[in-house]
This record gives sequence, C-alpha cells and structure tokens, in this order.
Amino acid sequence: MKDADARSITTARPSVGESHATERRHLDRRHLLRAGLGLAAVASAGGTLLTSEEAEAAALRAPPRVLSLVNLHTGERISAEYWSRGKYVRDAMRALNRVLRDHHNNSVHAIDPKLIDLVHSLSRKINRRGPIEIISGYRSPETNAMLREADGSGVAQNSYHMRGMAIDLRVQGLSTRQLQRAALSLRGGGVGYYPDSNFVHVDVGPLRHW
Repeated sequence: MKDADARSITTARPSVGESHATERRHLDRRHLLRAGLGLAAVASAGGTLLTSEEAEAAALRAPPRVLSLVNLHTGERISAEYWSRGKYVRDAMRALNRVLRDHHNNSVHAIDPKLIDLVHSLSRKINRRGPIEIISGYRSPETNAMLREADGSGVAQNSYHMRGMAIDLRVQGLSTRQLQRAALSLRGGGVGYYPDSNFVHVDVGPLRHW
C-alpha cells in the first residue's frame, strides 16, 4: 500500500465536482449520530447502559470536533468544525472532501466519516495543535492503476483510498515511528509504516498493520 504520491509534491487545479449520491450515503441520519452515540452508549461511571434518548442527549452535549489539515500537493489548508451537537456538519464534510481529493485529476469523493474521526482522534492522541500533513486521501481508480503500474509492489489493487477510507499522513516535528505507535494504539483499522517515505497510512478497514 505504499503511496507513490510521497515522491512528488505538485500543485493541482481547483476541484470540479463530487459524488453527491455517495455523500448522502455517508451522511444519513444513522451515520450522523453514530460516532456520538457510540461514544455515549455506556456511562463512564460504572458502565451503566444508556437508553437511545439518553445517548443522543449525551452526544448533543459533547464538545464539537475540529480537524486541521494541509494537503502537501495542493498547499490547501483547512480547519473545520466537522461534527457538532451530535451530527456531522455537511458543509464542513464537503470542504474536507475537496481538500482530500485526488490531486492527479481533481476528482472528489465522499470521505468516510469514520476516517475523519480516526484522524481527529490521532490528532488528539499526539496533542497536535497544527495541521496534519496529508500526502494522499481519496484516490480514483484511474490514479490507483497508474500508481500500480509505476510501483506495482507497493500499491494495493483494491486500495481503501479508492473508497475514501484511507489517508497517508505525516506530522511535522513527530517521527514516523511515534506517529505509527500512536495510530496503532487507537485500534481504528489498518496502519502502514513507511519510514523511507516519511509517512503513515491509516484506514478504517479491518484491524491490521504492516
């Protein structure tokens, strides 16, 4: 799953479109509340189960989630409050989708909200105040095929990048090993360690690492 994007940082033109149907699937009501309700499902004191109404009320009281990113290929920066009062903020999610687009052809795809939450949790885990540096977010099938041809041994044929479920990232001032260990501790999905290219891959697929 090694990302050939790490070898060249280039500038892309502005986005020209995105998949609204996919976005709607990601941002339906069940998905809007899932993250907040999941965290609130068990009370911290004594592990008492909450009713769905109590869990939703707890989600509404939870603090908003803000994520700061910089795309190293386009230079675009974003600091977005993407989750507030128990739901994902549609405009903020759209803005994140754009920043995380395939810079090779400017195709935009809905990023899985679970992935955004995972990167947010990682940012909190490492006490990051500045932006997370993004090497690769969404990757179109065409781009994935091109990268496989250039470096077939390191690019998965069915990469989670093509589903908006993976991000390759680095953090200024933090070693790749430290970032990898922090990502592993979250147990949120796959974690790939690429010290030679100075980035860590995270995805919300099955729990695994390489």
